[in-house]
Amino acid sequence: MDFLFDPNIWIAFAMLTTLEIVLGIDNIIFISILVGRLPHHMRDKARRLGLGFAMVSRLALLASLSWVMGLTANLFSVLGQDISGRDLVLLVGGFFLLYKASHEIFVEVEAREEDGPPSAVSTEGSPVAQANAKLFWGTIAQIGVIDIVFSLDSVITAVGMVNQLPVMMAAVVASVGVMLFAAKPIGEFVDAHPSVKVLALAFLVMVGMALVAEAFDSHIPKGYLYSAMAFSLGVEALNIRARGKRQAKAAAENAAG
Repeated sequence: MDFLFDPNIWIAFAMLTTLEIVLGIDNIIFISILVGRLPHHMRDKARRLGLGFAMVSRLALLASLSWVMGLTANLFSVLGQDISGRDLVLLVGGFFLLYKASHEIFVEVEAREEDGPPSAVSTEGSPVAQANAKLFWGTIAQIGVIDIVFSLDSVITAVGMVNQLPVMMAAVVASVGVMLFAAKPIGEFVDAHPSVKVLALAFLVMVGMALVAEAFDSHIPKGYLYSAMAFSLGVEALNIRARGKRQAKAAAENAAG
């Protein structure tokens, strides 16, 4: 128990937890957007399952560190480019994220009404209930795929920072706990503002491109991606505020007229 009184342990835990939360931003955005396609009564359950799967996949990867680090070994070469197991995971995940984010942008911009979630109140065994269940588990499966990719990146980063397995596991659990509280308000905000949702999807396209580039050993610091997204969100926040003022002014003029 002496390690609990070691300040270095607590510093490492705080730093790693913060990093895990930051690295989980793209995961939260992806989950929030996919969950937004579900009927309202299914969204909280899907968020919990999605983040729960993220925690389980991270803990499982941490428990098999030797296998995870073995993924960095070269498997084969293509045109002089060495390819490892990690590169293959990042490549598949990057292309999946590019496809999914691009598809969601199309749905949001061009086919919002046609491709929306079933909205009718359903009874168990009805066609609508069956469609909802199929959509729910399809969403969970997609979240699971991308969770594995983000978890691999997160675990390799954690291993590079801390060498105590209990500290890494505790940081993962703490970060997922924070994300559980943050996921719902973030999801509701993104869903309530279509322009912010498109920005978030564009951010996921950038993350997908970064994953593909990482698979070919071209590292793009996530700080650059987050800075670009933060700037875009800042501009959009000003637009939302300006629209709100215009709507309030128009409502006041209509009431006066």
